[in-house]
Amino acid sequence: MSTVKQVTNNSEVDDRLSALLTNAGAIRAIASAVEGTIGPKGLDTMLVDQFGNVIITNDGVTILEEMDVTHPAARMMIKIAQAQEDKVGDGTTTATVMAGAMIGEGVNQAARGVPITRIIEGIKLAVAEAQKFIQSEGLALNSLTDPLLRKAALVAGRGREEIADLVLEACRILGSEKLKEPDFKLAECVKAVVGAKPEVFLGTMLQKKPLNRLDLAPIKDAKIMIFDDALEPEKIEEEALASEAGFNRYLELQQQFLHNLQKIKEIGADVILLDRGLSERAEEFLLDAGIMVVQRVMTGELHKTAEHTGAHLLKKTALNKSSAQLEAALGRAEAVYYDCKLEQIKIKGGAGKPEAVLTVGAATEEVLEESRRIAEDAASAVQAAWNGGIVSGGGAVELAASLELEKLKVKTKGMAVYGMDCVITALRRPFEQIVSNAGFNSLEALGDVLGAQTERQKSSLALNCDTGKLEDMLELGVVDPVPVKLHALQAAGEAAEAILRINTIIKKRHDPNAE
Repeated sequence: MSTVKQVTNNSEVDDRLSALLTNAGAIRAIASAVEGTIGPKGLDTMLVDQFGNVIITNDGVTILEEMDVTHPAARMMIKIAQAQEDKVGDGTTTATVMAGAMIGEGVNQAARGVPITRIIEGIKLAVAEAQKFIQSEGLALNSLTDPLLRKAALVAGRGREEIADLVLEACRILGSEKLKEPDFKLAECVKAVVGAKPEVFLGTMLQKKPLNRLDLAPIKDAKIMIFDDALEPEKIEEEALASEAGFNRYLELQQQFLHNLQKIKEIGADVILLDRGLSERAEEFLLDAGIMVVQRVMTGELHKTAEHTGAHLLKKTALNKSSAQLEAALGRAEAVYYDCKLEQIKIKGGAGKPEAVLTVGAATEEVLEESRRIAEDAASAVQAAWNGGIVSGGGAVELAASLELEKLKVKTKGMAVYGMDCVITALRRPFEQIVSNAGFNSLEALGDVLGAQTERQKSSLALNCDTGKLEDMLELGVVDPVPVKLHALQAAGEAAEAILRINTIIKKRHDPNAE
């Protein structure tokens, strides 16, 4: 019997179960695309575009973002994974794998006749309880030199010791308070440059060429002026130039602009950064004055440099202020210099807030991009671990949470228990996939670990993917940040609820204005 109802010539409506099966299949396809990358033995994925350009990575969010996806449910899952990346910078693969398992089990329960509302009720309850358990298992880190912090960097950084050490060095330079700032993301400090050596630079970098001073020595004790604007005279309408008054006004503005440029020279500005461009007259004047000019700097880099040097962001109209006021708006740095080989402007030792740049390099663009992604994952994990603590990795804490939910099921009345089964299945799925990727029997390993955790009352037990033996993940140094675990579970639960709530799929009518 068909499950499709024809309602008009141009619109089809799928019944409830058909919609669930369709959406679950799309989510399963998304989960399958990334599950082979999870764990220490996970493999890479090759992404190829229509022109033959290749990306080789095992970074979950990169795979999801680069996939050619048209199914609405799959696109919804990708957006949820992206939200996970934006929030904590890691855990997108875990979130996606758990969401796929949770939705799949939800569809199975619905096919058995369990009402969707009861399934969702159980999912919400179980997600909340599992989050409480994971939070209670978290271990706080007391210092930036804690060995467990380095372990978290190594796990997220796929064992790359040089990247883990780079990230930790940056953390020590920036300090614990900087890492706790709500708007600060350590991952945004990562800069990837072909041919560069791995280093932590105390300051800011601009991947730009200056208009001048390409061959001069570093500028010591530099005074920096930053314009969130162009550097040009005030403009007047072309029609106004046809009149004598308008032309006189034009000459007056040109003279005023030249006077303002003279003020820049008088207050001793060494470097000027611009959001946009500058006029030919300004370029010529500043070149003669020996002032370094960098135009068309990205807004985010302007703000970061302003904070680091203590400079005030100015509009071009600010040049009408007094020399004393302009001087007060200058930023300062120990040195500014241009690396012609890497085409970088480096601003070192600003007088404002501390900033650091984690530079990673490689011989080719393809390898460079993967190094950048690894460094960003490690940086995100370290910051999350410092702010929220760590728990045992390798799927151990998720398995322990699933055992807690099994106990809770006994005390729960009604059909919500079927929804709790969805979360239990999802919590066990990352471990199963990690073990499978390592070449072991996931069903056998799952039974062994669950039995050992129950018998020994130790939530950090899991499988050593190198030896195949049961070991304590904390002692082994396999750890993950608490926030990553919490948000991954939250994202999976939200995805499952959103997909399971879809009762009907309707093809929208054609909109001629959309073309």
